[in-house]
Amino acid sequence: MPSAPRPADGLDFLSFVDFAVERAERELPGVDPVAMRLVLMLSRAAGAMAYDLESSVHRPRGWSWPGFRVLFVLWLAGPLEGKRTAELSGMSRASVSSLVNTLERDGLVSRSQDTEDRRAVRIELTAAGREAILGAFSAHNEREQAWTGALGAEERTVLIGLLGKLVDGSADVAAKRRF
Repeated sequence: MPSAPRPADGLDFLSFVDFAVERAERELPGVDPVAMRLVLMLSRAAGAMAYDLESSVHRPRGWSWPGFRVLFVLWLAGPLEGKRTAELSGMSRASVSSLVNTLERDGLVSRSQDTEDRRAVRIELTAAGREAILGAFSAHNEREQAWTGALGAEERTVLIGLLGKLVDGSADVAAKRRF
């Protein structure tokens, strides 16, 4: 005997958000449906963009999304101590250390003892790493343009401001964060 359809069968992501918000409101009357909807949509958009960038631009180059972020930070702000690389890339120090092992093995970065603090390690792009990130970022930015092309110039500016406000406001609620 076939099983009865479940309430979520046949939903796509957007209809799932509606379903989830309505269900959460019924189960927990104090739920803020607007906050819930906003976080679900923002999380989905960020995840979808990161997945697209990783799969279409970075994975073909042998990098993960976090690997790209480390190379990006080192390209624009490096050479840096590992701790600072982690802060600017929004990752843990352990994650950066592990990624740097791979990036160093691939000849994209090098490590050296910091001249000011001999306990610290400085990470910097090699010439091959610089060449690789320059080529990758051109393709990366083309995908960024494709994603943001759905918005007009003014909408993009407003969204940037709103996201900045959201990030800055997270400090007011003692949110755990890596940046």
